[in-house]
Amino acid sequence: MNGTLYIVATPIGNLEDITQRALRVLREADLVACEDTRRTRVLLNHFGIKTRTISYHEHNERERAEEICKLLASGKNVALVSDAGTPLINDPGFRVANAAIEQDLRVVPIPGPTAFVSGLVASGLPSDEFYFAGFLPARANARRARLEELSAIPATLIFYEAPHRISATLKDALDTLGNRQAAVARELTKLHEEIARGSLSTLTERFGSDSRARGEMVLIISGAAASDSHFKATESSGEIQPLSQCLAGRVSELESEGLDAKAALKKAARELGMKRAEAYRLIVAQKNRRRK
Repeated sequence: MNGTLYIVATPIGNLEDITQRALRVLREADLVACEDTRRTRVLLNHFGIKTRTISYHEHNERERAEEICKLLASGKNVALVSDAGTPLINDPGFRVANAAIEQDLRVVPIPGPTAFVSGLVASGLPSDEFYFAGFLPARANARRARLEELSAIPATLIFYEAPHRISATLKDALDTLGNRQAAVARELTKLHEEIARGSLSTLTERFGSDSRARGEMVLIISGAAASDSHFKATESSGEIQPLSQCLAGRVSELESEGLDAKAALKKAARELGMKRAEAYRLIVAQKNRRRK
């Protein structure tokens, strides 16, 4: 009989958050595949678990995926864990899980903590619909372009961010999305847990360049309001297009009719039911995306 690949969620900080089922699977597995064996060994030792470990990370995942699938096919049970939280969620693991599924091997999730879900439910922002986008690009132009792409989504937006980039990311979000409500959750479940809530302008000031905030961060931003929808059906075809494209196209038309750039933008924004400042942000973000 083939073995089973268990995708095991582990605590994101507080070790009390591990489930009884996760502990049992980690004890009974033939092998634990870890993002970092040293970090996972701290967890295993805390609970007196002696199961053998191997490393599984972004630099060796192709080789390890083949090796783990061979073990599964030989009848061994393997528990896959990341350094913290749920494997595959912005962590290694997809390659081995996908390879196991393709070989018709059993894959079983062992649910548990996930940082972005914890941040969302404590943010005070709508949680009925959300869009998790992982980490934003490190480069400013690419980051702003990505935010512009997501600006039309009515669902709550969720990102992971590093502490040394949170100030720049908040400023870019404010410039690109407008002054939406947001929250920054850091050090979740740990001793210095903090959830800062407020408008993007307030949080930009709170996490300024001289901020000493540390720890892994989850950034949660309210989605586009219905009145600020960034999608529009073109009159000619009825096709739904991002409003940034409609705006750019209309500005070009007005400029070709003789209006200067400023007047064309103002008129196009008015026709599309937008504030001029928001229209300007969309145009700038679109130009930045073309340059990247």
